[in-house]
Amino acid sequence: MASTILVRTLRPSASTIESSGYICQACRRHESTYRRTRKALRVKPDPSFLPSKTETQDHIIFNPPPSVANVYHTPSLFLPSSDPRRRLHTRASIPSAATPAATAPSSTVAKESVEKRAVPSSVRPEYQKKYHVTPEQVEEIRRLRKEDPRKWTRVRLAEKFECSQFFVSLCCAAPEVKAEQDRQLEEIKQRWGRRKSEARDARQERKKLWGQDA
Repeated sequence: MASTILVRTLRPSASTIESSGYICQACRRHESTYRRTRKALRVKPDPSFLPSKTETQDHIIFNPPPSVANVYHTPSLFLPSSDPRRRLHTRASIPSAATPAATAPSSTVAKESVEKRAVPSSVRPEYQKKYHVTPEQVEEIRRLRKEDPRKWTRVRLAEKFECSQFFVSLCCAAPEVKAEQDRQLEEIKQRWGRRKSEARDARQERKKLWGQDA
């Protein structure tokens, strides 16, 4: 009995400042209640989405989205003072009465623009076909490919004789390598499920019909 009275005297009352630390955190109310959330989401719709009071029949509502900013245009605010694009912006904002380009014939302007236009550089270096492989080199390619097809692959032979891989495949073949690859492919196909096997069979049937539709 005495211990109960002692605990009650040591526990702060609800009116004191220290009592806020004893309030259950899970008992506090938040904005995530159903009624308050529904009230917060109750937004008045745009007038264009409401039924028209003047038109009795259905009509099309056209609300185009805002235009996207052009990524190739940099505002003058973000350009340094020494940037030449500032002069272009200033020149474009001031309308000129008559410019030489406007007074010149359109054919002359088009011809000058084509002449000044620079040809873009090629993505890959220019490739010139070479016909430098001799019959002796072809026999050497076949011999190396036959001796060790795993070491002398088509890539290595093409680099050695400076020719294309397609030319190497025309000169020689490696049936044992192809047989091993076919065996590995069959092992992979055995692990396929029913749906994948049926899909591959249907693909092969569609390929057979390609030439018949012409």
